[in-house]
Amino acid sequence: MLTDNIFLKIIDKKIPAAIVHEDDICVAFKDINPQAPVHVLIVPRKVIATHDDLKPEDEAMLGHLHLVAVKLAGQLGIQDGYRLVMNCRERAGQTVPHLHFHLLGGRVMEWPPG
Repeated sequence: MLTDNIFLKIIDKKIPAAIVHEDDICVAFKDINPQAPVHVLIVPRKVIATHDDLKPEDEAMLGHLHLVAVKLAGQLGIQDGYRLVMNCRERAGQTVPHLHFHLLGGRVMEWPPG
């Protein structure tokens, strides 16, 4: 298990972040390099390095992350259309080895993304 990454430091309040949601399962905060007018990261408290490392026992936690995304989309005014992204490994754009969703909205999303 990873004992140190930037998301853990945010979860543990060792570094500041603009937190928009927090509960016993996850923390959500504004991305410091936003790719859309609304760009929030939804991060489980449990450290899971990549999507490939999910286990059957993570099913409820993963469902919770999705429900938090729905709640935040409504609270942040992007329920008319948003993108939920999870990158798996560096080749796909994952830069922090801690599973997380990007909730993006507030603009028209093009496809393919790049």
